[in-house]
Amino acid sequence: MDSRPRDTAVRFQRRVSRLYRFVYRFLRSEAIGARVTDSTALLLGETGTGKELIARTIHDSSRRKDRPMVKVNCAALPASLVESELFGREKGAYTGALTREIGRFELADGSTIFLDEIGELPLELQAKLLRVLQDGEFERLGSPRTIRVDVRVIAATSRDLPAQIKEGKFREDLFYRLHVFPIQIPPLRQRREDIPPLVWHFVRELSRRMGRSVESIRATTMKAFQNYSWPGNVRELRNVIERHLILNPGPIFHAELPAIEAGKGISAGASMEQIERDHVLRVLEATAWRIRGKGGAADILNLKPTTLESRMKKLGVTRRP
Repeated sequence: MDSRPRDTAVRFQRRVSRLYRFVYRFLRSEAIGARVTDSTALLLGETGTGKELIARTIHDSSRRKDRPMVKVNCAALPASLVESELFGREKGAYTGALTREIGRFELADGSTIFLDEIGELPLELQAKLLRVLQDGEFERLGSPRTIRVDVRVIAATSRDLPAQIKEGKFREDLFYRLHVFPIQIPPLRQRREDIPPLVWHFVRELSRRMGRSVESIRATTMKAFQNYSWPGNVRELRNVIERHLILNPGPIFHAELPAIEAGKGISAGASMEQIERDHVLRVLEATAWRIRGKGGAADILNLKPTTLESRMKKLGVTRRP
């Protein structure tokens, strides 16, 4: 009997369980098809929910795992450089292009490319991406020569793409080409049972990097972490743990969280939206409604200022006169 499928499943389980238990449970139920096919996958979820981790795990469990996954953060690239970063350029393609550069799609040939925050891709480049998805070909900037690639695309976004389509900011045909295997990743506040294993994972990982040993976690700290709504999701959880490990060295991990972190005053019957709204209000009041800059509300929540402003609008959070 051929044991390779079982061996692959065992390796997959061991690898993912070493990362996060919640990701393993999620992949078993939602993404099992994405890791055994070559279809385009679209990861949907709030900022910080672990989309890159899931993309990397899907790649590492696919037939392309022997080549490194190439990551592109579409939101971090200057608009003037997005095309050359993705598709490459020839020497002299534009002023300042002194050398030929290989683009990310060429680097990902035979592997997977992870396009994070795909909703930020300029509209004029979306047609070129659509062509790569449909035909597997493109031209470098400044060159008439067509380049063919074999690339599996995994895209991710925290934006509402159907709303962007209605606003004329995202191509409908590209959306459906990306939407072959959509995976909705729930926020951490909807999976509170995952908080304790995640806390232990980060405490062990970060304390090991700091050359320290943590033997236990104070019960009041774990309870506070479970009561908090985590609008910044897994990323915020990790940052909070790292900060308190630095502030509180010792064998017992504890964090005396202020009210804005501990989520004090939350009623048992409150909806998740109300919990998030109350928390955002507490943070804004604690920062005198300063959103931007170090120590501002966006910095505390580990969100981009524009993301926080969008969330405030959605939650109906406005400053009282």
